[in-house]
Amino acid sequence: MTQATPVNPSAQQENSAVSFAQMNLAASLQSRLAHLGYTQATPIQAQAIPVVLAGRDLLAGANTGSGKTAAFALPLLQNLVGKRASGGNFVSALVLVPTRELAQQVADSFLSYGAELVPRAKVVAVYGGVSVNTQMLSLRGGADVLVATPGRLLDLISSNAIKLSQLKSLVLDEADRMLNLGFTEELSQILALLPAKKQTLLFSATFPEEVQTLTSSLLDNPFEIQLQSDVESTIEQKVYTVNRERKNALLAELIKANDWRQVLIFASAKNSCNRIAQKLAKQDIAAEVFHSDKAQGTRNRLLESFKQGDVTVLVATDIASRGIDIDKLPVVINYELPRSPADYMHRIGRSGRAGAAGEAISLISHEDYHHFSIIEKKNKIRLVRLQYPGFEADEEAPEDCPSRLDKPMAKPEGTGKKKRKKLPKINEELWNSKS
Repeated sequence: MTQATPVNPSAQQENSAVSFAQMNLAASLQSRLAHLGYTQATPIQAQAIPVVLAGRDLLAGANTGSGKTAAFALPLLQNLVGKRASGGNFVSALVLVPTRELAQQVADSFLSYGAELVPRAKVVAVYGGVSVNTQMLSLRGGADVLVATPGRLLDLISSNAIKLSQLKSLVLDEADRMLNLGFTEELSQILALLPAKKQTLLFSATFPEEVQTLTSSLLDNPFEIQLQSDVESTIEQKVYTVNRERKNALLAELIKANDWRQVLIFASAKNSCNRIAQKLAKQDIAAEVFHSDKAQGTRNRLLESFKQGDVTVLVATDIASRGIDIDKLPVVINYELPRSPADYMHRIGRSGRAGAAGEAISLISHEDYHHFSIIEKKNKIRLVRLQYPGFEADEEAPEDCPSRLDKPMAKPEGTGKKKRKKLPKINEELWNSKS
């Protein structure tokens, strides 16, 4: 594989002013974008869309809320203009995502952007937590675009509900999170079923070593776009130090004092979410919880209610750090820190989307100080420790303070107990024949 082609900063500036009207998109797509009020492409869209239309493999990195979905959805829809699904349960384009919520959101975006295409593109989202039989029925006759979580996709393949032998385009969205969640084995099984000749697009907001390994294994002479920028340009980050026993009271004070109409609170585990909601209820603050113990129908209703403003406070695990796109969400609060420094960026990226202003607040007690310093170092940020009047942290940690160095953080929700295989070994076995 040859070296990827990086994009230089001057090209980023030039492309940032590109309008959709200047792109080689069908009139039906242009009309739909105008109807949605989209005239100016974001930098990732301006650079990625021409590359995808040219048929190149692509490695694209950009912050959350930067418009990555449209960057691959629009050119893939362009490739479908005037074409009908091939039938026979075949799929033309496959988009793999890590969470159910993101699967539905990406599928909805495809349907929205392609609403004026003739014939209409057939877009199907498949994920766990709902009836597989209903999804099998929706896949009869194949699909133009299939958006899937890996586990449910393998279920459908084993049931002969879908065939991937004629796949033309593969998109890995939020690739870093998929690997962190332990999808390595499932992902490798899927990749082994795909045709060798296809266009592969990899989108991610962060690029740990695992993603780089995946890149070298999957992409053929890829064009590379790196547009990660300083989130402080749109998101104001604050850190309040507080004694552990006063953290609940400070959280309630912040919500009441700021009179937020929407606030997303992140915790590290499901029982933490439930406990936080109960503590807030005692302060006359109604909060809903969002985690994997909730049925999928309930999760869908909660998200929709939160987006519509019917739910003011949502307490969630990291399954909500990806796949939630809420216009002008004013604030995100880290009540508990994420285990992965990369997840910190994804959490706060739920606010300040599409260039809007946002606020991210982290509440840290003495046991969090060391881990938060690691988060800062990995993300190349440094934030001033603030004291909220009346809730100031003691200078010395209490004697019973648990240490992050002695007690490892709980694994993020969704990792499971099974031992993960190392991706380099799997890829070597599956993809040596490609080179």
